[in-house]
Amino acid sequence: MQELLRLRSRLGAATARYAARLADWRRQPERGDVPGWVLITIMTAGLVAALWLVAEPLLSDLFVSAVSGVSGP
Repeated sequence: MQELLRLRSRLGAATARYAARLADWRRQPERGDVPGWVLITIMTAGLVAALWLVAEPLLSDLFVSAVSGVSGP
């Protein structure tokens, strides 16, 4: 029974510490990582542009051959 009371006491203390941390976190002004997101966006755009330069002729040829192979009414 005493073990259960000790465990309950520890759980209460841990909950109180967590609540205090959460309250401190909520008081801080929200700060986003804008430069990081800008860098990720620019790098993604550059990667897409580089892949497009490589893949565009292949995709164009694939499309032309697929359309020329279609016959119908």
